[in-house]
Amino acid sequence: MTIDWGWFPDHRSTLVTLTLDHLSTAVPAVLFGLLIALPLAVIAHRVRPLRGLLLGLSNILFTIPSIAIFVLLLPVTGLTRTTAITGLTIYTLVVLLRNTVEGLDSVPTKVREASTAMGARPLRTLLTVELPLAFPVIMAGVRVATVMAISLVSVASYIGYGGLGQLFTDGFQRNYPTPVVAGVILSLVLALVADAVLVTIQWLCTPWLRRRA
Repeated sequence: MTIDWGWFPDHRSTLVTLTLDHLSTAVPAVLFGLLIALPLAVIAHRVRPLRGLLLGLSNILFTIPSIAIFVLLLPVTGLTRTTAITGLTIYTLVVLLRNTVEGLDSVPTKVREASTAMGARPLRTLLTVELPLAFPVIMAGVRVATVMAISLVSVASYIGYGGLGQLFTDGFQRNYPTPVVAGVILSLVLALVADAVLVTIQWLCTPWLRRRA
């Protein structure tokens, strides 16, 4: 396999455009997944009979092949970025929902009781006590979901919104490995950078853990 390294600088603008396009699909999917997972996780945590149902449904959705998800969404959202983002959002839910539930479960009962004893309402206890303490576990799920979304965006090239996945398609169709290698390298870099950003955010948002260390 021969790599044409001169191809990279010649297609710099294309690579930048595809990288930004990749992010514009992956990032909203994770954000929407988190917005959906948070209230569902609170319900699953507090209403035990619904816990198994919600987690089970998310697991079932995760077993559907990604291409099948996009195909099922096409009659509703068409060949648009919305289809790609919606499909990826569904995939992030299983990780985000489970980790958020586990994070809330990890909060000691005595801490909740102390908050209630001081007159805090359930919503205030959730926002000021439970979610902050569950934050590290939730962020672990966000990190996994982000890396997963970045890797799965390439599959959306099937509907024309695959970002760096278009390099894979181009390389395979022309039997030209250079674009494929470029897509792999940039996807790995995106995943590593995104994970580093999320680790930094977690570090900044959890000063009590730094003090404990």
